[in-house]
Amino acid sequence: MFIRFFYPSDLFNQPFLGRRYAGIAFIFFSLFNWGCSSQKHMLQEKILLPDYPSASGIDYRDQAVYIIGDDANNLLILDSSLQTKDSISLFHFAEKRIPKKLKPDLEAMTLLDDGNILLTGSGSSFPTRSIAWLINPKTKIKDSIRLDTFYQRITLQGIQELNIEGIAAYPGGFILANRGSKGYPKNHLIFTRRNFWKRQTNVEISSMLAGANTDSSQFSGISGITYASKQDALILTISTEDTRNNMDDGAIGTSYLWIIRNISSKKNWKAVNPDIIINLDQLDPKFIGQKIESVCILKETSSRYYLLLAADNDNGSSTLFKMVVSK
Repeated sequence: MFIRFFYPSDLFNQPFLGRRYAGIAFIFFSLFNWGCSSQKHMLQEKILLPDYPSASGIDYRDQAVYIIGDDANNLLILDSSLQTKDSISLFHFAEKRIPKKLKPDLEAMTLLDDGNILLTGSGSSFPTRSIAWLINPKTKIKDSIRLDTFYQRITLQGIQELNIEGIAAYPGGFILANRGSKGYPKNHLIFTRRNFWKRQTNVEISSMLAGANTDSSQFSGISGITYASKQDALILTISTEDTRNNMDDGAIGTSYLWIIRNISSKKNWKAVNPDIIINLDQLDPKFIGQKIESVCILKETSSRYYLLLAADNDNGSSTLFKMVVSK
């Protein structure tokens, strides 16, 4: 079941507008668009997924959107119209939401060059949450992988609290995002090589601090990442949650988008700050109370990103947001 909220531009595509009313609508919305032309970023559409829990990872390729929930039994597949197309079963718990103590906490997703999907657990609890999956979406063949050795090596980078929330393939390999908490208020980006799961004992690993916590009452933590190839940019979702550790959920605060340009040239830095910060709550009130968990790129042009964001509000459902972001 999907519940959609449409915005003014959608009315041009509705058959009930005849030529006469379409002309009036054109004049009205031309004035509307002129008044809003100064907006660099805009929310286009909000879509509720009431029957799919806890969307935490999202990606897009070949007219298909892939979504994983951190306590969901299956990988959800939508078509380009964001209607349910298929799903791939991963677990067989009786409940719609896997119990917290047992959930694999699949928080991160990226699509590989060979067409496979890579899902990774957060690593916040061993061994339950140090699992990964390689999935062929066409054949539905899937393999589970243990990442215990790789995750233990990440902690040797000085990261005291492991909580992998995002992963993105980029030309040099992979970037993983580790989320901090109020008890450990540090976000990290972790860089590693291709096929790291096959070379866990000796694959190159490096890390850097990402951003500063500017919220004095709640921690702003990385919740998802995606890579934009045209600008060599890393796009990050940031959610504010009142929690003091890497296991518990907390009260939902403000969510943000960060953009770090030229990420490849910065991989050896000790710390990096975003070049662009977008306060989503201020951009549109429909973001208020939403814990944005992940982001993917639907299309990238020379001047804009067309994004799809996923929100998990800890209530057994998920929400998607289509938006346009100017570079």
